[in-house]
Amino acid sequence: MIERYSRPEMAALWTEEFKYATWVRVEVLASTAHAELNIVPAADLDIIRRAPVPAPGRVRELEHTRDHEILAFLAAYTETMPPDSARWVHHGLTSYDVVDTALGHILDRSCALVFDAARAFLKALVQRAFEHWDTPCIARTHGVHAEPTTFGHKLAVYAHAMHRGLTRLTAARSAVAVGTLSGPVGTYSHIPPYVEEFVCAALGLGIEPMPTQVVARDRHAQLLSALAETGAVVEQFAQEMRMLQRTEIAEVEEPRTSAYQGSSAMPHKRNPTTSERLCGLSRILRANAGAALENIALWHERDLAHSSVERVILPDSLTVAHYQLTSATDLLEGLRIFPDRMARNIDATHGLIYSSEVFLDLVAGGAHREEAYRLVQAASAAAWETGSSLAAALAARDVTVAPEQLSPQRFLGNRTHLRSRLEILDKELGSHVEM
Repeated sequence: MIERYSRPEMAALWTEEFKYATWVRVEVLASTAHAELNIVPAADLDIIRRAPVPAPGRVRELEHTRDHEILAFLAAYTETMPPDSARWVHHGLTSYDVVDTALGHILDRSCALVFDAARAFLKALVQRAFEHWDTPCIARTHGVHAEPTTFGHKLAVYAHAMHRGLTRLTAARSAVAVGTLSGPVGTYSHIPPYVEEFVCAALGLGIEPMPTQVVARDRHAQLLSALAETGAVVEQFAQEMRMLQRTEIAEVEEPRTSAYQGSSAMPHKRNPTTSERLCGLSRILRANAGAALENIALWHERDLAHSSVERVILPDSLTVAHYQLTSATDLLEGLRIFPDRMARNIDATHGLIYSSEVFLDLVAGGAHREEAYRLVQAASAAAWETGSSLAAALAARDVTVAPEQLSPQRFLGNRTHLRSRLEILDKELGSHVEM
């Protein structure tokens, strides 16, 4: 992933330097396990442990003479060792014993960063939902004014969605944090199972229970699907923030630095560029999830069709997801919210949004449902077309409404159970801040 959409802590996990360092760690652990089984001599193990991690440039140089990255890596790693010691490196292993076990470790650490970022975003959603739990705003269905809700309620919707995302990420992390050191075609023909147990335990990994020659790729598809779903929740939030920043709505504004310039031609522009970026990045996550699903079906015990795809989609998806979540948290924490503008938008239709209350009051007073609906609908249409208030249009039809019938609070007095659900989530997170 390009530097623009990367955080340093995630980018560091996907460098060639870190990859080769992890490959060395797997090789050293495997040699250590073999030494415990009295297969690798202790003196040779000491030499293997002290050998430096090969430089990526040297691996690439040697790859030109081998056309095989793992063989080039092994040549670079062992070239400082005496031949009698070097012969024990990679003993009984096949390439993907190292590649996939190291990948499981890198994925585990990457998922930890994504999980922490997702949890920070969730906590910010909960905190700001409490802050604006009683801030009335208009809800929109089909893009049209519906009934009043609150801005806190909006944010609580995304909070619960992100909480479900954490559950999916947790399961996906567990799925990919596995390794296998089982030799060619996964039969342990040249390697004792103890070596696999030792290495995976040292790396904090589970073990692929029925290996072929690779870790099963449905695991990686599960991860990228979880990242795509989490990204879609971020997009849901960001898309709402984009729309609420439209000139005619203007209920919120994303944070901006003093250096902000919205347009090269129009000095007045204040564009929702951060929200737009968050929406765009979710498309990458969804596309990559599709590619990961394509990688599940390999030929027989393995092929290499998935490798080239994963070199792109795994680092890109994890880096994008991490960047997207951290950016969403920054946006939300710095988001400017305008309750006065929300109040003006509630009043923008001159009372049309209270039609359901008037309709139900008529029914409760004895009117037939269909007749009451048609009466209020006709009054609403007349008010919309003439620009008059709903109260005036109803009065013209001999229906009088009291001021308290046309108040946002009539819609917002029965939400205690909703707040209690948010409080349960907040208690689980341990993030409550007294307001």
